[in-house]
Amino acid sequence: MSRSSEPSQAEAMMVFVSHGWADAWVARQIARCIADRGAAFFLDVYDIESGDDTDEKIRSAIVARDELVALLTPVSRKRNWLWAEMGAAWSHGKRLVPLLYGVTRQELDNDGGAAMLGRLNYRNLNDVDQYLEELKRRIEHG
Repeated sequence: MSRSSEPSQAEAMMVFVSHGWADAWVARQIARCIADRGAAFFLDVYDIESGDDTDEKIRSAIVARDELVALLTPVSRKRNWLWAEMGAAWSHGKRLVPLLYGVTRQELDNDGGAAMLGRLNYRNLNDVDQYLEELKRRIEHG
């Protein structure tokens, strides 16, 4: 797959995909589906190269993206980077889309997630198609 951080002119919508390393395969599938809908994406496994300043790449990618999709799983919910990325997106007023797989809202609330995610409409990973259709509508209506 080609590097995703540079969208074509036709790709107005840009999505940051946040995940834990244990969920990298699932994150790649989500990113592929995002691209299939016409949006550009940032995914660390494609967009951060050896020798890159990881912190700066992530910070600038979050600022440049329109929204952040966070894959929240039993492993990723314990990862500081995932929460830092969501916090950065939240602080920049970006759309934040939590995708849950194997965790509940209550578990996330117990982790402190209610402060940032409490009012958001969550999606279960099994309902990712609904998010993708919503994304496609946002792209089409620009």
